[in-house]
Amino acid sequence: MKKTLLILSGVILFISFVCNVNIVCAQKTDKEIHKEMTSKVSKDVRKDAKRMKAEGWNVAPGSLPLEKLLQTAQEKQLMTDEKGQQKYITADGNGVAESKAAAEMQAIETAKLQLAGMIETLMNSLVSTNLGNEQINREDAASVTQVVQTSKNLISTQLGYINPLFKIYRNVPNTKNVEVQVKVFYETAQSLVIAKKVIKKELKEKMKMNDEQLDRITDFSK
Repeated sequence: MKKTLLILSGVILFISFVCNVNIVCAQKTDKEIHKEMTSKVSKDVRKDAKRMKAEGWNVAPGSLPLEKLLQTAQEKQLMTDEKGQQKYITADGNGVAESKAAAEMQAIETAKLQLAGMIETLMNSLVSTNLGNEQINREDAASVTQVVQTSKNLISTQLGYINPLFKIYRNVPNTKNVEVQVKVFYETAQSLVIAKKVIKKELKEKMKMNDEQLDRITDFSK
């Protein structure tokens, strides 16, 4: 009986200890949590965050601190793949509207178009190189180039919804409008797969090229 009581007392003390620890952790102030999450950001990032806050920019409720978002974006922009090439393509978007939701949608669509334009430019460079190795006349080569250079909107549509790495907002002075700024990232390899699919479909419909020739022209694995 005594042994049972001792065990029961020990369990109660342990539960009490765990609860007290949780209460202490829960009592951390927002300032302490912010300090922990931004303790490893660089001096330049802190400076940028300070400037942006002075300009009225805020992060969305529930988001990471601005310093951490900027640091993460900086790190992601520097990432490379196994070939040493840029791992992500990044784009920025800005939107202004009477509601935050509308401004955010506008900003994301702007970023998507910018992203699609960058993918189009990259694909155009790769296709131009491949055309030089193909037995194709100048007129057809020019037609291929034109198809690639007008594929931005199609690529943008195929990208689908893109969740921004971060979004910040501020109230526009002397108006009822809200301004939203977003930054999006898209994996380079995946973006080229999408662009290749779009361009191959367009070339097949408009130039009646066979699959083998299309694969050679849109080959980006070299």
